[in-house]
Parts: sequence; structure tokens; C-alpha cells
Amino acid sequence: MVQISIIMGSESDRAISDRAVAVLEKTDYTYEVVVISAHRNPDDLDEYIKNSDALVFITIAGLSAALPGVAASKTKKPVIGVPVSAKLGGLDALLSVTQMPPGVPVAAVGVDNGANGAHLAIRILDLLEK
Repeated sequence: MVQISIIMGSESDRAISDRAVAVLEKTDYTYEVVVISAHRNPDDLDEYIKNSDALVFITIAGLSAALPGVAASKTKKPVIGVPVSAKLGGLDALLSVTQMPPGVPVAAVGVDNGANGAHLAIRILDLLEK
């Protein structure tokens, strides 16, 4: 069973994902990293989230950063959005991640801060274990 799923919107987000993986490697939590674009592969994303046994999703995306919100709309599990500084210093992605409609919550960490995305996922799982 995978406890944490890291979903990147594109392969160009790998450096941010690697920061999350570096944190998770120091724990006993299981994880996987996949590349699924909310725009280019919406059906694949839907299928992945529906069939995933992950307890927490870390989603990494830049530009319009639709991935965290789309993921959150398809699950009741916690979704953490990591905005990427692809353009505008990441402000566009940060605002997108934080401006979700009512009932579709996404936790946001700082721009390019994959490590904090992992730390937040760990805190959530630590609470579930208590």
C-alpha cells in the first residue's frame, strides 16, 4: 500500500518532487511519484485518484496549477498543492492553488517547496496513526 502519492503535472516538476522524496526517504511512509497532467490527461488523473490507495496526495503544478484543485474535486482525502515558479515567480500558481471553491479544500505550501509538502503529509499521517 502506498500512503503518499506525489503527482506532478509534468516531468519539468521533477526537481520539486525530488525535494519531497528526500524528506520522505527519511521516514517509514511509503510513496510513489507519477506524472499526470490535469489538462493533458484528465481521464488518467480521474482513474488514478479513484483507484489509488494513497492516504494523502501531494500535487505539484505550475502556471494555472489546476492539478491540486482537480485532484481535490475527485477525492475526500487530503490534497496538498505545491505551486511551481514556472512563470510570474510562481504567484500565478500559488493563487490558483489557494483559490478553491467551497467544499474543495487544498492545503498549500510555499512556491517550489516540495519538502514542506512532504512534511505536511507526514504530519497528517502521524495524526491518523494516533
